[in-house]
Amino acid sequence: MTRHTLALTLGDPAGIGPEIAVQAVLNAAGPAGPARAVIVGDPVSVTAALTVLGLDATVRTVASWDELPAEEAGVIDVFDIGVLGDEPVAWGEISARAGASAVRAIEVATQAALDGKVAGIVTAPINKEAIWAAGSEHLGHTEMLAELTGSSRSNTMFVARGKKIFFATRHVSLRGALERISTELEVDAIDEALRALKVYGTDEPRLAVAAINPHGGENGKFGTEEIDFIRPAVAEMQERGHNVVGPIPADSVFHQLFTDRYDAVLSQYHDQGHIPAKTIDFNGTISVTVGLPILRTSVDHGTAFDIAGKAIADPGTMISAYLSGAEFAPFAGRIREDFNR
Repeated sequence: MTRHTLALTLGDPAGIGPEIAVQAVLNAAGPAGPARAVIVGDPVSVTAALTVLGLDATVRTVASWDELPAEEAGVIDVFDIGVLGDEPVAWGEISARAGASAVRAIEVATQAALDGKVAGIVTAPINKEAIWAAGSEHLGHTEMLAELTGSSRSNTMFVARGKKIFFATRHVSLRGALERISTELEVDAIDEALRALKVYGTDEPRLAVAAINPHGGENGKFGTEEIDFIRPAVAEMQERGHNVVGPIPADSVFHQLFTDRYDAVLSQYHDQGHIPAKTIDFNGTISVTVGLPILRTSVDHGTAFDIAGKAIADPGTMISAYLSGAEFAPFAGRIREDFNR
C-alpha cells in the first residue's frame, strides 16, 4: 500500500497553529499514522510550541521533498521555509513577520502538492490582518490557493462525522446571499457538489438541498425562493439522472443528513451549514477546498490569539483535518485530473 505524504502548514505562528500542528503530528501521525506528516513552516515556531506544551520531541529540519529521512517516533520533520530564522514571533500578536511566515508556508506546501511531492496539504489557521501586513492582498486561504493553483473556481466542503455540507453562497451577508439565489446558481452549486462527492470517493451520491425559508416557504406564504429557484433547479438535476431531493426545510434536513438518509446537504448560506456542523462536532468538523487541482483539508476555526502559547488549544480539529487528508490522499490523482479540466 502506498504511504502518502501530507504537508501540514503552521498557519500564523503567533496563533495556535504551531501548538495544534505539533500535537497532530505527535498524537495521530508518526510511523504508525495513516499518512506521513511533514510540517511546513519555521522550525523555531515548532520548537516554541513544544516548549509551551512541555513536550519532548526532536525537531528535524528537511530541505528536499525528494530526500525525506525515514520516519521515527517522537521526531517532527519540518520543511524549513526560512522566514523567521532563530527569532520566534510573540504569541497572540499580529505582525508582518508572522504573516510572511504564514504566506510562505502556504506557497511552499502548495507547490509541493502541484509537483506531486505530497498527496495534499493540511492547513492551520491564518490571520488576515497579518498576511495583509506582510503585503498579501488575498482575503484568505481559499483565494490565495486559487491563485497559486490557477483555479478559476473553488468551493468549500465541510466534513462532519463523515457527512458533507456544501454552500450555495458563502462569505456574504444574509441579505446578499438572498439576492444571489437564482435557478442558475442552484444548478451550478448542485452540480459542483455532486462532482466533488464523486471525486472524493462517493460514487453514487445522495444530495439534499436545503430550503431557505421557514417550513420551506409554506407554498409561498413565507417566501418564494423555493418555488422560484430551488425547486426548478432540483427538478432539472433530477431530469439529468442525479439523486437530488429538495428543497427540504433546514430545521430537519441536517438531522436527516446525520441519520444517514443523505451523503451531503447543499446549504444556502454560510451559517445555515456552519451551525449544524459545529454544533454536532465542533472539534471534528473540517473544511475541504474543492475545485482546486490539489487536495487541501483545513481546520475550520481561527488563530485564537487569546489562548495562543498557553497550551490549552484543542488539537481535535487539526487531527481531524490530518486524518481526513489521509483518507482522501488516495484520490489525489483523481482530484488533479478532474479539477484541471
